[in-house]
Amino acid sequence: MSSEPVLFALEGSQAFGHAVASQLGVNLADIEDRAFDDGEHKSRPLESMRGRDVYVLHTLFGEESLSVNDKLLRLLFFIATIKDAGAKRVTALVPYLAYARKDRRSKSQDPVTTRYVAQLFEAMGVDCVVALEVHNQGAFDNAFRCRTVHLEARSLFVNAIMDRIGNEDVVIVSPDAGGTKRVDRFRDAWADTTGEQPPTAFLEKRRSEGKITGDAVVGDMTGKVAIIVDDMVASGTTLLRAAEACKNKGATKVFGVITHALFGPGSDQLYRAGAMDQLYITDSVTPQQAPEEQGQVTTIAVAGLFAQAVRELHTD
Repeated sequence: MSSEPVLFALEGSQAFGHAVASQLGVNLADIEDRAFDDGEHKSRPLESMRGRDVYVLHTLFGEESLSVNDKLLRLLFFIATIKDAGAKRVTALVPYLAYARKDRRSKSQDPVTTRYVAQLFEAMGVDCVVALEVHNQGAFDNAFRCRTVHLEARSLFVNAIMDRIGNEDVVIVSPDAGGTKRVDRFRDAWADTTGEQPPTAFLEKRRSEGKITGDAVVGDMTGKVAIIVDDMVASGTTLLRAAEACKNKGATKVFGVITHALFGPGSDQLYRAGAMDQLYITDSVTPQQAPEEQGQVTTIAVAGLFAQAVRELHTD
């Protein structure tokens, strides 16, 4: 497309949006927001959308002022507004995609919420959805009938960790058997950067009605730096359990690699327990409890990944 892309960032995502805009060398497009006394809301663009290539950024994590559902609904309505205004193409940029965890039925009559969210995006007329490290990439791709782009920050994590550990031996660990594909991709990124392919390990984990059981470790980590890779942390219970198991099995250090650091109530146990030497997270969400004060968290900016996706999509 010949003209430059139009980039919007909705309320709660402006800081991330400005970072992406800076990388692209554009300004965020202006929005008029209006809140009604009864809690309803409207947003509209303040420039012509006809024939434009439009990108709407919103990261869908819940916070005190805006719930997950509020953010999702505002994003959906704004996408529909842009389409109604004559945009040629509308792409949703979603650093954190809400409801991605419930992508299958684990019990009888369970919802498949990922698919329902995809249907809502499609009903609003979205042409493409760009998301960062969803819970299950296969389920994400299959849920949407429109185009999807799945971004991963693993190479950024690898570069940051290598600066910290030097030549120490490492083992890449999944906190449960279901995350082994994620660990394999991280190991491939490590091999691409270092030329060495480290071993992997995983922990046994069973979750039922919010309770986690199982403590077996499959894999050797004696004398190695254990790097636990997961897509998100909320309470930190799973990550702490994995870190303690790694230390008990002989790991010299334990690092956590977490893309979406939700860090809800109770997550401060990750720092106080002493099992975790360092956490690496991205800025895809704003943690509910800011952990930087503990000095054990390294935050990696991922706006560049979204800027590059916009460049490639815009130029086809």
